[in-house]
Amino acid sequence: MTDQPSSRPLDGITVVSLEHAIAAPFCTRQLADLGARVIKVERPGAGDFARAYDERVDGEASHFVWVNRSKESLTLDLKQPAALAVLHQLVAGADVLVQNLAPGAAARMGLGAPVLQARHPRLIVCDISGYGEDGPYRDKKAYDLLIQSEAGFLSVTGTPEAPCKSGNSIADIAAGMYAYSSVLAALLQRGRTGRGSHIDVSMLESLAEWMGYPMYYAYGGAPPPPRSTAAHATIYPYGPFPAGDGGTVILGLQNEREWRSFCEHVLHAPALADDPRFAGSALRNTHRDALRAIIVEVFQGLDTAQVLARLDRAQIANARMNDMAGLWAHPQLQARDRWRRVGSPAGEIPALLPPGRHSAFDYRMGPIPAVGEHTDAILRELGRSDADIAALRASAAV
Repeated sequence: MTDQPSSRPLDGITVVSLEHAIAAPFCTRQLADLGARVIKVERPGAGDFARAYDERVDGEASHFVWVNRSKESLTLDLKQPAALAVLHQLVAGADVLVQNLAPGAAARMGLGAPVLQARHPRLIVCDISGYGEDGPYRDKKAYDLLIQSEAGFLSVTGTPEAPCKSGNSIADIAAGMYAYSSVLAALLQRGRTGRGSHIDVSMLESLAEWMGYPMYYAYGGAPPPPRSTAAHATIYPYGPFPAGDGGTVILGLQNEREWRSFCEHVLHAPALADDPRFAGSALRNTHRDALRAIIVEVFQGLDTAQVLARLDRAQIANARMNDMAGLWAHPQLQARDRWRRVGSPAGEIPALLPPGRHSAFDYRMGPIPAVGEHTDAILRELGRSDADIAALRASAAV
């Protein structure tokens, strides 16, 4: 990181977002990380419903603090014409509009891409939804777990007996990432053409892209990868093994050289390398139960640190299975100075810098806003008088 803040790639870009939950907020937070001004439109009073998911961060919601730093919060009751007029005025001066409202909701408010781009040719409109703006699934509700199911993720994740969801919101994250990169591409294109564009991102298509390996593995009706808990479905040994102290070590072998090294330096059984049951990756996978029993027997006489040390000496890829406390305290994140402090309605909290260390600029790491914290200031920027603002508040439009 640089010693002093410098100009950021998206300085001067204004993003208005009609967002809730994860996908759109994750997209816009990353735009804010790069310097964009992000104005988050929320419902008066409660705001984004993700604010109420839990109270794990000093009274604030874990999902919300993750994806909403560096934003401004403007409250508008978009069912009221006066509030909708404020939003249209705001969009007129924006570079990007991001929304993940229910299908058709934005269009009903006059915020559909064709209408907006006819009025504002330079505007970039990014719509995020579960299934996209057309097709037979357009109007289906689309929560993260439902998309994991539709995209086949659950069919290849879990145990042979039962599927298992991802421990994080992987479908939302995938959609947020593609929305973010699509907005960056649209800004680059606008720089060349002078015109904005419409981006239609679906959670299903985003996660389907991430399912490319298992899809191609099952090409032409071939059997898909089996559900294999945390182990690799087709390469062995590659996955978790228990150590004698109750810890879990993840290791992975990729070739025959590593297999011989593993037998000699980790298992201390060099003759095992020539066992015909394990002669090659395919046979080791076929006889994985027998091989697992051998590995577990050796590892039970060692603690986690000893197993990791043997694997390191043998140059076998490995990792300790961390829990969340272990991730918070991870020595690599500490050594690379990846933590910062950001403000929030509950006071300062720790926050990870975005991935990717840039020599040319510092990421923006601003506070997480309270509901409607910036409403009055934004309204004044739009030329609204104190009397106008008081009238909007009196009618609960903001």
